[in-house]
Amino acid sequence: VDNMVKTNHSEVSEFMLLGFSKSQNLQILFFLGFSVVYVGIVLGNFFILVTVTFDSCLHTPMYFLLINLSFIDMILASFATPKMIADFLREQKTISWWGCYSQMFFMHLVGGSEMMLLVAMAIGRCVAICKPLHYMTIMSPRVLTSLLLSSYAVGFVHSSSQMAFMLNLPFCGPNVVDSFFCDLPLVIKLACKDTYMLQLLVIADSGLLSLVCFLLLLVSCTVIIYSVRYRTASSSSKAFSTLSAHITVVTLFFAPCVFIYIWPFSRYSVDKILSIFYTIFTPLLNPFIYTLRNQEVKAATKKIRNVYMYV
Repeated sequence: VDNMVKTNHSEVSEFMLLGFSKSQNLQILFFLGFSVVYVGIVLGNFFILVTVTFDSCLHTPMYFLLINLSFIDMILASFATPKMIADFLREQKTISWWGCYSQMFFMHLVGGSEMMLLVAMAIGRCVAICKPLHYMTIMSPRVLTSLLLSSYAVGFVHSSSQMAFMLNLPFCGPNVVDSFFCDLPLVIKLACKDTYMLQLLVIADSGLLSLVCFLLLLVSCTVIIYSVRYRTASSSSKAFSTLSAHITVVTLFFAPCVFIYIWPFSRYSVDKILSIFYTIFTPLLNPFIYTLRNQEVKAATKKIRNVYMYV
């Protein structure tokens, strides 16, 4: 095994990341801006974790899945962002062979898990709106645990299969990755062999997972819309409010993935703006989308604030 690994990257032991700009002034500005954004991601998602954990009124299936989404979002934002922020202060933005492969592995692990978790959340919303009286029975702790473990399992299988395609690729130069992190399509382009079939396999792997998740989400949204068409205005309004928040999150998550991976091997392979949106701004926006219009979370926040005011 050791001999195989040495052969695979005997010529290239590290990769160079181009980042965004070579201007020192811009890099300092980026450093400050993205540092603030990353702190916002951590604090926003940590706020959801703390609020749901300490308020017993929020110990429901929906919020159980929500705190896991917040946990995954923090990991998604952390697999490359801290290094990107540190690189703004470095002239040479390099990453080791193993570091590069680790970034690709965790990106697809967390990305695949989040796709399936969004499906699990859609199923939960579908049950809550269509079968409200049986919601707690259907979404039992055992079912929730199964949905959560399935999400992580799918993410692991998806990421492992992607990386299995990469392990035997030889890299002998060049070693420049035109992004702020190691993204699979860009790294494949650097291999010293014809990767056409590998490109097709990667597209098929990512495309199949994305398509299945998207179809499941589409079915759940259709069922919800169909089930509330004859309900009262207030009941329908609450259902559509819940649905609209979930649709917004799904759109923010899937849209950049579609643009990045539908034509991943053309010369316009990865748009850096979309990469930033997918890995940074989506985890930042999710806490706001799920809390700004959520009366239960607002009430829980007030209770926690009042407790600390009187301590």
